[in-house]
Amino acid sequence: MGKVTVPSVRARKVRAGAEPIVMVTAYDAPGARIAEEAGVDVILVGDSVAMVVLGHDSTLEVSVDEMVHHTAAVARAGTRCLVVADMPWLSYHLSVEDTVRNAAALIRAGAGAVKLEGGAKRVPMVSAIVDAEIPVMGHLGLTPQSVHAMGGFKVQGREQGAAEVLVEHALALQDAGCFSLVLEGIPSEVGRVVTAAVDIPTIGIGAGPVCDGQVLVFHDVLGIEDRITPRFVRRYANLKADAVAAMAAWADDVRTGGFPAERESYHLPAGVDADHYPEDPGATIGLYGAAGDSRTA
Repeated sequence: MGKVTVPSVRARKVRAGAEPIVMVTAYDAPGARIAEEAGVDVILVGDSVAMVVLGHDSTLEVSVDEMVHHTAAVARAGTRCLVVADMPWLSYHLSVEDTVRNAAALIRAGAGAVKLEGGAKRVPMVSAIVDAEIPVMGHLGLTPQSVHAMGGFKVQGREQGAAEVLVEHALALQDAGCFSLVLEGIPSEVGRVVTAAVDIPTIGIGAGPVCDGQVLVFHDVLGIEDRITPRFVRRYANLKADAVAAMAAWADDVRTGGFPAERESYHLPAGVDADHYPEDPGATIGLYGAAGDSRTA
């Protein structure tokens, strides 16, 4: 399959017969390669990195520089996936100039598009980014950067008339030039209404099965993160438990003398007298058995 592009994603409406979009977060090159080999279409370098990788309690703490760092790591994997980078909190709130500058930094790092949160009030920022030839993905519903204003990570759109309001915001973002929309934490019925109302694809996360695609966090899908279990998460592996078991087995081998064994150990070349061995052994023999393997702790 060829490279996934913004126009190809823009055309992925299920009602037109397209296959649903598969998007997953990733924050480094190994994660990006796993996503590509699994057949994922879009990699989101999400500001969720703040919570699942950097140890913060919300997404608000991550900076533009940190998002650039992780976007570049994902981009260096060279996958066929479209790479979308989240614009972090306050990177698109203060001025149009700051917004475009911050979006450009993420594109220079290797992203093919950026994502930002919010509805109609973000239209000037979206328009400015699009005018700079940078594709934009919108994000409506439960917007984590608004966690304090919402009073926590709560399902949105349950009140009377909520669907109409979200449709208005979705149409405004579409008219401003967004090529797709993430719908997060809203009732399935509202997700269906919004998806039907717009011509650009919707990608759901806790927004029901009728969206044009779905996204989940890498660490949730693989069971690396097990402290929080949102209702919309389905775990397809339990890698944390497997990793803990493997690490514990290694630690036990170290303590009982089982590691390193003969196969993990190096020896002097034949004919070298150990009594006259130089103080700097690395100066006379290679430290690694495999050519090109230069890893150190």
